[in-house]
Amino acid sequence: MTMNFNQAVEKRRTYYGISKDKVVSDEKIQEIIEHAVKHTPSAFNSQTARVVLLLDKHHTRLWNITKEALREIVAADKFSSTEEKINSFSAGYGTILFFEDTNIVEYLQREFPTYKDNFPIWSQQSSGMHQFVIWTSLEIEGYGASLQHYNELIEEDVKKEWNIPSSWKLIAQMPFGKPTTEPGEKEYSSLEERIKIFK
Repeated sequence: MTMNFNQAVEKRRTYYGISKDKVVSDEKIQEIIEHAVKHTPSAFNSQTARVVLLLDKHHTRLWNITKEALREIVAADKFSSTEEKINSFSAGYGTILFFEDTNIVEYLQREFPTYKDNFPIWSQQSSGMHQFVIWTSLEIEGYGASLQHYNELIEEDVKKEWNIPSSWKLIAQMPFGKPTTEPGEKEYSSLEERIKIFK
């Protein structure tokens, strides 16, 4: 049974236990990404979001790059837990990389100097919306995902490996796969403390 929007938002959680088992076709995953990139809003309709889908050996390569970058900064006696975590991402079906095109951000800053300081913020907000739309869409199809941020450690190597334009700034990595474990219980803060309504 297909989930409605509210059900999909509620079910979307962080999954660390994922496998390489195929849930839907690669074409369907591409369709999800294309739909999100086309229809997710951005300030001034700037369309700064850039997305890279890594499957199969490319997905594995990303997490090997990440593992080696972490090996350089994590103490040897503490590396096993780090390696285990990275291996859990690599165990998934694929990874989606989220970028923002800084050329567009900088152009808008020049064209609309009144809002200069806001454009980088709005760019991040748009990226967050893209991440959420794609993550929730993957949930609907039966994939589990998480959001990772190894940006500064791996950005240079990622750009070199996949010939990514220099103006694309890496924002986040989303490994996904068929869930093998359920996420833990989630605690919710009181809505009365988080929402104000005036009528």
